[in-house]
Amino acid sequence: MSGTERAYFDDVLLDTLETHVVAHAHHGDRPSLVLDRTLFYPEAGGQMADRGSIDGVAVIDVQVDDEGVVHHVLEGALPPIGARVHAVIDRPRRRVHMALHTGQHMLSRALVDVCGAETVSSRLGEQASTIDVDRDGLVPARLLECEALVNRVIDEDRSVRAWFPPPEELASLPLRRAPKQTENVRIVDVSGFDLSACGGTHVTRTAQVGLIRITGSERYKGGTRVTFTAGPRGRTSLFEADRALRELGRELVCPPHEVMAAIARLRGDLTSSREELGRVRAQLAQQIVEDVRRGLTGERAIVTLDEGGVELAKAVVAGLTREGSRVVVVGARIDEGLHTIVARGPDSRVDCGAILKAIAAASGGRGGGRPERAEGRMPLGTDLRAITPA
Repeated sequence: MSGTERAYFDDVLLDTLETHVVAHAHHGDRPSLVLDRTLFYPEAGGQMADRGSIDGVAVIDVQVDDEGVVHHVLEGALPPIGARVHAVIDRPRRRVHMALHTGQHMLSRALVDVCGAETVSSRLGEQASTIDVDRDGLVPARLLECEALVNRVIDEDRSVRAWFPPPEELASLPLRRAPKQTENVRIVDVSGFDLSACGGTHVTRTAQVGLIRITGSERYKGGTRVTFTAGPRGRTSLFEADRALRELGRELVCPPHEVMAAIARLRGDLTSSREELGRVRAQLAQQIVEDVRRGLTGERAIVTLDEGGVELAKAVVAGLTREGSRVVVVGARIDEGLHTIVARGPDSRVDCGAILKAIAAASGGRGGGRPERAEGRMPLGTDLRAITPA
């Protein structure tokens, strides 16, 4: 079976086509439809496959085999061999892919020019698009330069041409990367900026990319993985971020451009409040420790705190066990139950873990720890005085 003729090579903007079924086949374990001419781009070169319909039946996947035959996997029954069918692609999806793929070429060029980083691979995913380059340590400032360079070329609305040059012309072209093949090589030329071998779908002018935005970078396999967005997907992402920023501004009662300053003020206020809370907690803990000491008649103290939570309980435990052989059981009432701490002073050899396990067994709680300190959570309403072993 000869390779499938691909209509998008001649006209990437064509979105409907009358064509014929030439075979029923299989791709993997799935039945597939083979056409004499197709609109559908098969998954390849890091680009996702097109979607759409054939005679009203949804196309759910498009793949290509080693012979260049394009396999269309349909959601329903395959039309008969020889039938004339009407094919329609999902134009918005194709438009996203065109912008992302051309944007990837341009960003790869900028990464070479600005950072000396050659593209190793790229992937245009359903949610995120990435370029893997052979250099690590790419600093954010240089990536911003790459982004700015690509957006300048987008704004210049340069032409984008795709064609199959004859071998002698191919040999003379200053390609960014040498192609893996020497025959039937398709070249994509972003006029005066980038020349690359590629079989994907691309815009016809750079302005159609709309924008490029680098959204992240990370070290990856000894190089760097750059995450980016472009075109309709990039516009949607920026609009969503703008909407979130404006909603945050309304919550903070400030315009969007002052949100970061407002957050900085809130962080300052929060730090001050935490410091003040710490001072008050320390004073309260000291008062509780003094009250407990005055009321003690032996070396064991059992305390239940209705307010103050776990942090206050820890401060009280620390104050009561700082010296001597005292053993303390402190419970703090929280929403989830009674947070319980059993601890001993430095001169004691009592097994606090064993005491906590006994409390947990008697109350239906849980917890554990070391001989010198143990923690757990008991049910609300637990009376520590009644169930703590002597």
